[in-house]
Amino acid sequence: MPHDIVNGHIGHHHHPHDHNHPHDHDHLHSHLPPEDEAAELQVLATQFIDGFVQAADKTAYLRLTGVPFERPGAGGAKALKLVDVELKTEWQVGTASPSFGSRELSYLPFPGEMVSERTNMALVYVSMEEKTLWDIRQFLRERMAGQGG
Repeated sequence: MPHDIVNGHIGHHHHPHDHNHPHDHDHLHSHLPPEDEAAELQVLATQFIDGFVQAADKTAYLRLTGVPFERPGAGGAKALKLVDVELKTEWQVGTASPSFGSRELSYLPFPGEMVSERTNMALVYVSMEEKTLWDIRQFLRERMAGQGG
């Protein structure tokens, strides 16, 4: 994905243009095409993750950003409790897609400079009956929609 603008560099905070933008939450507009909205969400998610990683008090950061510590589940309105925040870093090192008229995959490994890194976050909620992962991009999408995005 040559237009992949995700940095997700945990621990490498030499991107001054990525930080301290108080109006980031104003940028998601419902008239954006889906691919632009996805790219915008990924930028917001990257900022959210950077903030979480840098926060001295992770619980306070989650509270400030509106992450609920309890969510509705099968057992009722406050059944699910937030227990973990999961960070997963992936590096895309190639692409594989179905080949035309063949059962083989068309595979393209990337040269080093095309390898892209992205970090995703999931909020892990549990109850006695269930465990759910709430992707941070889904959380942000719902927050933006709630603000009349």
